[in-house]
Amino acid sequence: QVQLVESGGGLVQAGGSLRLSCAASGRTFSRNAMGWFRQAPGKEREFVAAISWSGGSTYYADSVKGRFTISRDNAKNTVYLQMNSLKPEDTAVYYCAAEETSYYSAYLSNLKYEYNSWGQGTQVTVSS
Repeated sequence: QVQLVESGGGLVQAGGSLRLSCAASGRTFSRNAMGWFRQAPGKEREFVAAISWSGGSTYYADSVKGRFTISRDNAKNTVYLQMNSLKPEDTAVYYCAAEETSYYSAYLSNLKYEYNSWGQGTQVTVSS
């Protein structure tokens, strides 16, 4: 199972930007789709973005489309989430996740139960 560690969260004003990183350990990282989810206080964990094993395909929640960009560097075993034009409603703990049941798949999921490994999360707070 891959181990995931997120970083890059913090406090930012509305309209600002942050870049989250997720460092993965494990030999299978480059074969797996990866996702970002977030969870605000009192709410369910929700899908943010996903990226295929090669980085060639991406998938975004409507709420972040056009503002957030997911990318990956397989040589560094790292996936990123660039967040621009941040809004107070983006405030949440952000988690990266690995989908490890299939390799080299073009399928991208927005369902949290289809992801097998999770990081510990990083807090993002956007002030108005």
